[in-house]
Amino acid sequence: SYNNIKFSETFGDFGFAMKVKVDTLRDLGCSLSPNNAFYILNGVETLGIRMKKHTSNALKVADFLNQHSLVESVSYAGLKNNENYKLSKKYFPLGPGSVFTIKLKNGYNSCISLVENVNLFSHVANIGDTRSLIIHPASTTHSQLSKTEKIKSGAGPDVIRLSIGLENVEDIIEDLDKSIK
Repeated sequence: SYNNIKFSETFGDFGFAMKVKVDTLRDLGCSLSPNNAFYILNGVETLGIRMKKHTSNALKVADFLNQHSLVESVSYAGLKNNENYKLSKKYFPLGPGSVFTIKLKNGYNSCISLVENVNLFSHVANIGDTRSLIIHPASTTHSQLSKTEKIKSGAGPDVIRLSIGLENVEDIIEDLDKSIK
């Protein structure tokens, strides 16, 4: 199964150790350290509760931003005016989660300003944290793409991606409102 490899010839003094390692991984798969397994189990136990809060907060924030005078559009399937609202209700009856994008009316510079001025949000590329996260993909994760490629991938110069966390929703809204203005 390993292309007729001879572990003693290929790995020398480490041949036996490598044979044990690859056979164990093949037969048993990788295993977590007990500490990591404990953390994952703790997180999974409260995931349902946390997702309800994430989704509830996201809907309230998206609804607020959808009415904001400096926001051109909000792409969140939980909003009734979203083209995917009916599909969202069908496939995500508890809500479409906490990640969505917004487009700001004043373009690239207003997006940079928003990211630089928020206080509650962390400026990171990952999503799904318990804390609220924000990123301007055009100037970060998608910066190597051409303008056309950015727009085609949904990361145009006027787009901000938000991942709404578990903080007090009024605090989240206030932070965004002040920073957008």
